[in-house]
Amino acid sequence: MSVSYREIINNGLWNNNQALVALLGLCPLLAVTNSAVNGLGLGMATMLVLIASNASVSLIRDFVRPEIRLPVFVLIIASFVTAVELSMNAFFPELYKILGIFIPLIVTNCTIIGRAEAYASRNSLMPAIVDGLSMGLGFLLVLVTLGGLRELVDQGTLFADLHLMFGEGARGLYLSFSDDYQGMLLAILPPGAFIGLGFLIAIKNVIDARRDKAAESSIPAVEPVTE
Repeated sequence: MSVSYREIINNGLWNNNQALVALLGLCPLLAVTNSAVNGLGLGMATMLVLIASNASVSLIRDFVRPEIRLPVFVLIIASFVTAVELSMNAFFPELYKILGIFIPLIVTNCTIIGRAEAYASRNSLMPAIVDGLSMGLGFLLVLVTLGGLRELVDQGTLFADLHLMFGEGARGLYLSFSDDYQGMLLAILPPGAFIGLGFLIAIKNVIDARRDKAAESSIPAVEPVTE
């Protein structure tokens, strides 16, 4: 069976984006995206787990009985989440403390177990890796976009906490749009997360609707055959 990597990537980044279409992983998506860096950190962790778990599930798919596949998948995912959690604690301790419980809770992210069951367990290694990469990257982009949007509205900055990931040398590498911006507290409160996500979903729906309309208008009309 031929595999279209372009279709896999399009599905992960846009057509079947797990945050904007499937609406999976909303708990961490809404909880930690009060800044772009927080979204970047959690998004990268989730993407790494997705890639590693998809690859592992694909490799063992022919050796695991159907009756126990889900517990096995969860054990695999939990192992990689533990490795990512320990690595973040070692290399990014401040960011790890901020993200807190949401790092180990990656185990319960429906996106990861869903891709393991729906795709990785039914496809070979490379398509499974590409699927994990594209789905993880799509989720990461939504996290960073929503976090950046909320940070911008609340503080008037973008990536103000970049030093949490790249050290003190990156402390001044952020964008500030106004020195006297008063901010809007609603942006970093839970209602702001829901409003921001709804805004992103609405933008995607508008783009999809316009694209579908343009595709329909480009199809030539077929004239009826008259006898």
